[in-house]
Amino acid sequence: MTPLNITHRATATGPVLHVTGELDYDQAAALRRRIEEVSLRPGQCLTLDLSGLEYCDSTGITTLLAARQYAQAAGADIALSAVPPALRRVLGIVGLDQVFTLRPDGGPAVS
Repeated sequence: MTPLNITHRATATGPVLHVTGELDYDQAAALRRRIEEVSLRPGQCLTLDLSGLEYCDSTGITTLLAARQYAQAAGADIALSAVPPALRRVLGIVGLDQVFTLRPDGGPAVS
């Protein structure tokens, strides 16, 4: 099991969290806490860079949905960037590719 690692950087369009490792039942709470520590202002975009994500189970997907709710409550948007192919496939199967903004690279949203 690869531990979850989350790094944060601020950009002009909003915070970017780079998530690496495995996002599963054991690790999901750490990401949820980290997201809730991020200060979001209306109009910003929280970007979750998933380029280093090796695995994501259903608890991880639930955490991504909770991140979306957190962003919306702050009047902000959310984007998932560099989504690994396996997770992109699952998001497509369950229709979440229509709920999240998916970006091809790990950078912030471009206005």
